[in-house]
Amino acid sequence: MKRRTLITLFAGAAAWPLAAPAQQPAMPVIGYMSAGSPPGHLMTALRQSLAEAGYVEARNVAIESRLAEGQYDRLPTMAAELVRRQVAVIVASPTPAALAAKAATTTIPIVFAVTDDPVKLGLVDSLARPGGNATGINFYIAELGLSSKRLGLLRELVPGATRIAALVNPKNAANAEAVTRDVAAAASVIGVRIDVVHASDSREIEAAFATLVRNRADALLVGTDPFFYSRRLQLATLAARHAIPTVYTVREYPEVGGLMSYGTSLSDVYRQLGVYAGRILKGAKPADLPVVQSTRFELVINLPTARALGLDMPPTLLSRADEVIE
Repeated sequence: MKRRTLITLFAGAAAWPLAAPAQQPAMPVIGYMSAGSPPGHLMTALRQSLAEAGYVEARNVAIESRLAEGQYDRLPTMAAELVRRQVAVIVASPTPAALAAKAATTTIPIVFAVTDDPVKLGLVDSLARPGGNATGINFYIAELGLSSKRLGLLRELVPGATRIAALVNPKNAANAEAVTRDVAAAASVIGVRIDVVHASDSREIEAAFATLVRNRADALLVGTDPFFYSRRLQLATLAARHAIPTVYTVREYPEVGGLMSYGTSLSDVYRQLGVYAGRILKGAKPADLPVVQSTRFELVINLPTARALGLDMPPTLLSRADEVIE
């Protein structure tokens, strides 16, 4: 009996080193899903803020990405994949991705970045007390009349403009409707005609510019959309080729040759996404984290593009710019 007992004890002891790793907590996984395909500097901003919270990718946290690249019909499948993966938190940007994530789970925490009112979208109960499994950042691209402010910038730069086009993506219905409504209201005040043109793929962008030329549009406003963001070089190139003064939503457009932009900083948005994801990994509940609202907006002007278009940049506009690209 004693010999049999000793054998059992030794067998159990031999198994201890094998069993020990199973007791270690698994590395948490952040599921990141985007309606577009964000450039590296935005993901760098997210990773930096995660690192400041103590989470370094591949060391003590993993990030699993799902990118729709403008194909919004893929988002529900991507969200379902992350739910099945049982990720610790879903980071979703912008609005179409956030809505897909919210529809896929009521239990996994969600940190979103959206361009419309998250209460109206049904993502949270209120900005101060979200109340469910989601919270995040509202970066006000389609809110607060920013489209009308961009229209005013175009009119200031091209005072003789009487016909201005607005480019929207019909597949991103919420933003398209917000931009169209905002611009139409502003146009009636300042006395310009608005032509709304649609595009949801690269060929339709080409066709939209052909329409602008045919209709002799004096200027163009590009609405918020992750697909447009991913095609910002194509948009800036076509605007330059057809000599159409164009205003965009964020600085990454003038950085690749677009004329000017007015909006919030996407790098700031992604840093905040990382901050909230880090807090949730440490145990905070989305219901207790108020939705952050962007309050800082920046005007960026590309001066060489203005010169190439034959535009005299008003000193008053230059003096208000947060950055002038020389």
